[in-house]
Amino acid sequence: MVMVFYSLSLYGKNQQPWIESQLHLISQLEDNNLSNKEITKLLETREELYTHALETILLNKNYFLNYPPSYEKKIFSLTKIMDINKKRANKYAFLRDQVQVNFYRLLALQNKMIQSILHTLDVSSNRKEFETKMYLIFANTQKSMDELERQDYHPYLKLKNNNKILQDLQHNIKEYYGLREIIFDLFRYFVTSKNQIYRLNKYEKYNILRPVLAIEANPFIQKLNNKLIPHHLDMIKIFLFILIAFIIYTFRHILLHLLKFFLLNHRFFKKHTAKIMEDITPSIIVLSLLIGLELIFYIYNDFNSSETSRSFFNILYTFFITKLIYKSINSSAHIQIEKINYSKKKVKNELFNITVKVINFLIILIGFLFILYFAGVNLTTVLSGLGIGGFAVALAARESLSAFFGTISILMSDMFSQGDTIEINNEIGTVVEIGLRATTIRTGENALIVIPNTSLANNEVKNWSKRVMGRRIKMVLTLTYHSHPTDIKNAIQDIKEMLKAHTGIATDNIDYNKYSQKGIKLVSKNDELGIKNILCVNLDNFSDSSIDILVYCFTKTTSWDQWLAIKEDVMYKIMDILEKNNLEFAFPTISIEKKKD
Repeated sequence: MVMVFYSLSLYGKNQQPWIESQLHLISQLEDNNLSNKEITKLLETREELYTHALETILLNKNYFLNYPPSYEKKIFSLTKIMDINKKRANKYAFLRDQVQVNFYRLLALQNKMIQSILHTLDVSSNRKEFETKMYLIFANTQKSMDELERQDYHPYLKLKNNNKILQDLQHNIKEYYGLREIIFDLFRYFVTSKNQIYRLNKYEKYNILRPVLAIEANPFIQKLNNKLIPHHLDMIKIFLFILIAFIIYTFRHILLHLLKFFLLNHRFFKKHTAKIMEDITPSIIVLSLLIGLELIFYIYNDFNSSETSRSFFNILYTFFITKLIYKSINSSAHIQIEKINYSKKKVKNELFNITVKVINFLIILIGFLFILYFAGVNLTTVLSGLGIGGFAVALAARESLSAFFGTISILMSDMFSQGDTIEINNEIGTVVEIGLRATTIRTGENALIVIPNTSLANNEVKNWSKRVMGRRIKMVLTLTYHSHPTDIKNAIQDIKEMLKAHTGIATDNIDYNKYSQKGIKLVSKNDELGIKNILCVNLDNFSDSSIDILVYCFTKTTSWDQWLAIKEDVMYKIMDILEKNNLEFAFPTISIEKKKD
């Protein structure tokens, strides 16, 4: 297919319609009798011809780029004829052919310029880059045109002569200067229509230029576009906005359904699908909206995105992708913790928690570095600065580093775990969380205490939960001095038998197998497992006002409320035993004897 813009390639008098139309319009504009209205109409016609030519070029861009016209043969032939006319001293014939040669060279420059612009359209990453390169192409073309115009042909246009050769010379001169004017008009047209050219080229790259031009040719669409163009809009853009919104909405729903389907059909995630979807869905929705907004902004700006807008959207993408990864990691960690709790494997939850926190820190750090990068910060300088100031940072953060190593010490030494009841500095409470810097404890008064891990690692800590079996019951029974020794012996024996038979009291008959743990340590089995089963009921002391019996034993349970219930039951039974053996509790008394004179 021969393109309309190829009509710029002239072959003697066999001119194509486009160049004929342009030269004819130029000739009409030189008429001094034209009114302003007629001049405006002619200029609008020229503009329409340029637009139509541009559209035709873009529709056949590959052909234009790959098969450019060549004028070398014609120039070569005319040069030979010029040599002959020069020898024969045929001045007008020589000049006629010289002008024609320059005309062909102008055509070659024009086609080269258009080819360069089309190539620049394809390789430029944004409109600003395209504009910069286009102006450079104009400058090079202008320079080449100036080199051609070494001789002024205008004086020959003033000659009056019926000489046929002179008339041909004058005709060629008019066309030569007319072509120069057309090229300068091309400069102007490309500058004023650069946004449209850039946009139409994008349509061509996406293979939608032909339908776009067909739609824009509709009279009704043209009327709407006339109202929208002042607002930097047209019906094609609006249609693309709607299409993008529909595609993004559909893709997002398909993606969410696929994710839900995957989670429901995965053994690890199945029970927690609803929670995971609740965590990650907002980030996915926001990311899809950002993609849609960036595409809409890109199209609205004639398929061009500025450095500022790209940085802005990249920062938002980084933030929400980091948030999505953060939520996904923590949802998976939550599932894994529950799995550990229900498994028989002895994996410490706090060790897993610390690992997750370290991963979270790295995710946030990497996301922050990417945000700095997209914000234009030189990361090399930042990282170099960190290296230079590393010593100062280490000094400033020595307490935090000390706390971190305290955390490692706690985890490695197995001092306590989450949920354990510990005592430190006369404060007793349940361990809520072991963090990177500090441990939080919930006291019996429901207060929350935060203790740095350094203090926990370097101070005495009582762990009341490191007991598999055995919470102590210790009491002293005070009997009156009127008690008979036989009754005391019987009571002591009855109390021992009662404690040995009590289901809540630990004795030597405990089955250790169900409390067994892996590992061999050079300590007694009872101490290794945290089992106390001592049972003592003995006459202990002759106090000032009582005979004391020591009751010392341990409950099977370590639970405080169950321990209280067992202790209460033991006390009631001891009271019954003492009553049965005619024994009474002694009260602090003072006996005063009056000495007889």
